[in-house]
Amino acid sequence: MTSEAAGGLDLTGRRALVTGGAGGIGLACARRLAAAGAHVVVADIDGAAAERAAAEIGGTPVAADLAETGSLAGLASGVDVLVNNAGVQHVAPLEEFPPEMFARILRLMVEAPFRLVRDALPGMYERGWGRVVNISSVHGLRASPFKAAYVTAKHGLEGLSKVIALEGAPHGVTSNCVNPSYVRTPLVEGQIADQARAHGLEPDEVVEQIMLERAAVKRLVEPGEVAELVAYLCSPGAAMLTGASLSLDGGWTAH
Repeated sequence: MTSEAAGGLDLTGRRALVTGGAGGIGLACARRLAAAGAHVVVADIDGAAAERAAAEIGGTPVAADLAETGSLAGLASGVDVLVNNAGVQHVAPLEEFPPEMFARILRLMVEAPFRLVRDALPGMYERGWGRVVNISSVHGLRASPFKAAYVTAKHGLEGLSKVIALEGAPHGVTSNCVNPSYVRTPLVEGQIADQARAHGLEPDEVVEQIMLERAAVKRLVEPGEVAELVAYLCSPGAAMLTGASLSLDGGWTAH
């Protein structure tokens, strides 16, 4: 697809890194940025899936467990667009939440973005242009029970994003959070079963009574809708948009 066909966004000559890029939101973002002309590095814990995704879009696959911080060295060097998307979920009451899982989720969803940004910023500063897009969540703005680590991590990512915005502004670098509610992804499909057990509900009741209960628009967000917002944040028209948290939640946070 030409950059003209990709809605006018032209990232020809730009290099992008999308973490968790082999599926769900990450894959949608990788496809969208590649369609705009970027060379996309697809980083994912599933190496085979990363290879398939990269082959589809003409990108570069990287197999990496981002919760293992030793795998991050040099990964973001030279990128112009960094999409911090990789994440996992664990649903359990606080008193039953495994401390090792809490620590892993924070490494993956807060420390890894910090390390990647730290790696990417010198090159962005040198070139005078960079876009950091942090895939946060409605849970970066609101809390839900049984998701202590996820809510904590997303709130931490929000703060990190704002600091990046303030430091990056003099160098042509923007940093923003995209805050979707429940997106139609394998991660959410897994949550349905976990939430059903935690709340004592049937799976269809979880979607209706929990996932969509606070939203005015009663459907899941599509991955492509998130990717379009990510693309906009990389466009010339978004040059003044930084340090923001952009809700894509069907009206959840309007309450």
